[in-house]
Amino acid sequence: MTPTINSVWNAVSAILKDHFSFYDIKQVIGLAGFDLESIADLEQERGVSKGKLITGITQGYSNFSEHDKKHFINIIVEEILDQRPHLFEKLEKYLSRLGWEFSNGSVIPIEIFDISDLPELHEKSKEDLIKASLRFRDGDLSGAISSACAAVDNVTAHIYSKYNLGDVGKASFQEKCKVAIKNIKLFEEVDNQLKSIGWTDSSTSPFNKNFEGSLNQAAYVMQTLRANMSDVHGTKPVLRPLVFDSIKWAEILVRVLSDK
Repeated sequence: MTPTINSVWNAVSAILKDHFSFYDIKQVIGLAGFDLESIADLEQERGVSKGKLITGITQGYSNFSEHDKKHFINIIVEEILDQRPHLFEKLEKYLSRLGWEFSNGSVIPIEIFDISDLPELHEKSKEDLIKASLRFRDGDLSGAISSACAAVDNVTAHIYSKYNLGDVGKASFQEKCKVAIKNIKLFEEVDNQLKSIGWTDSSTSPFNKNFEGSLNQAAYVMQTLRANMSDVHGTKPVLRPLVFDSIKWAEILVRVLSDK
């Protein structure tokens, strides 16, 4: 499901209805630029419920352009967090489940993967990467790390089996990534491709050295996060930005190791 700004309004309006008074809802949407005259007949004194008020606002909101919808919602989210800071976690949870997050004053879609890239990836690893993104979206951060690491486990196990490299279960996460990368001759292939477009040895050598180092460091970081943040019971403290990064690193490692 592609995240739309309308789904964000559903989450934000639910927060307004549950945590703001009738008067405060009108004040917040007024600050966001909503035409209060258009809902002037919706008054609590006349027996209008907050639910009917939200319905009236939604009708007006539906006439906004996409740009105006985003601007409207961003201001409302700012006001919610200014006036009710304790609602941050609930708002974050609602937005995350719908594929959005609040960052630097704006509500933006969470874009973990380019879907067009997925068909190129190792099949079992692809399934785990999708599972990791869904767990991240649903707030299961520990589970997301587990699935991201499992994606790399699957593709390295495939390479260990294909090249008869021994028992993959005896190698550390970082070690099996390093061994798998070496045996598929990744950097020799990259070196040849770069030289085919005119790169010289003086350029390809340091590039490949740093490329190898970056993949090795990514594997170490994922190994460390798995040891310290991955927990089937979800009891270990987890840092959300690092979980997002671990999924991206997993995607990179799986991509360079796929179809080898």
